[in-house]
Amino acid sequence: MKICRFNDDRLGVVDGEHVIDVTGALEVIPQSGWPAPIGDTLIANLDAVCAKASALAARGQQHTLSSVVLKSPVANPNKVIGAPVNYYAHQDEAIKDEGVSFGREIKTIDHYGLFLKNPVLVGAGEGVDLHFTDRRNDHEVEVSLIIGKTAKNVSYENALDYVAAYSIGLDMTVRGTEERSLRKAIDSYSVLGPWLVTADEIADPDNLDFSIHVGDEERQNSNTNKLIFDCRKLIEYGSSFYTLHPGDVIMTGTPEGVGPVEPGDVMHCYCEGIGSMDVDVRAA
Repeated sequence: MKICRFNDDRLGVVDGEHVIDVTGALEVIPQSGWPAPIGDTLIANLDAVCAKASALAARGQQHTLSSVVLKSPVANPNKVIGAPVNYYAHQDEAIKDEGVSFGREIKTIDHYGLFLKNPVLVGAGEGVDLHFTDRRNDHEVEVSLIIGKTAKNVSYENALDYVAAYSIGLDMTVRGTEERSLRKAIDSYSVLGPWLVTADEIADPDNLDFSIHVGDEERQNSNTNKLIFDCRKLIEYGSSFYTLHPGDVIMTGTPEGVGPVEPGDVMHCYCEGIGSMDVDVRAA
């Protein structure tokens, strides 16, 4: 099932070029007091929400996708986790392009581990506000994992059991000498969308084609079968350091082809099995 958040935090089921309003399905989420439980309560109760949404979809109000504003399908992640240099071809281009490396030695995820991004996510319809426009701001398209239940020290073999859904991520970055966790944590530089696709619809997350065009120019086109740390390894490794909670997002890393964007650009992102999204770029 494809589930989206749209307009004024309405919940929708995506059916072709339409969104069916199933906001009533949110009633199955238990009401919590203060302090709220850690994690995103929609994702923690996703199975129940999807069951209720299926029952409501037959009579829900329909909207065309083009008429709604798509927000991040995860509203309250505890963590958004990045995977640096998780494709060898991206390592090669970063070594060759000083605009990416800034003279640093470029190693791979085996050396760097993971990093944390700003957990405030924006959706496809909200766009990216470019900051520090006197510097290079790059797109990095990635397949993203959405964790569905609490996970700590999970095994490689069982890692995908903890994934509730998949989505497309944009790990936007301003180039410079600062740590990744600062340069990639700027407001609106963590994009997730256009919706989530429940895990049962993705047979193998380690064999998905994905790409990005900026305008008519193809910039990145790869497959997750080229990941250095595959999806299971990212969860196994990440959960050895962090406790993962429902709604945590792991952006799996970007392939070669990263490049700058400018105000007025439109980023056209695609992932097999998930769908596509257009993300506008504006000056902050």
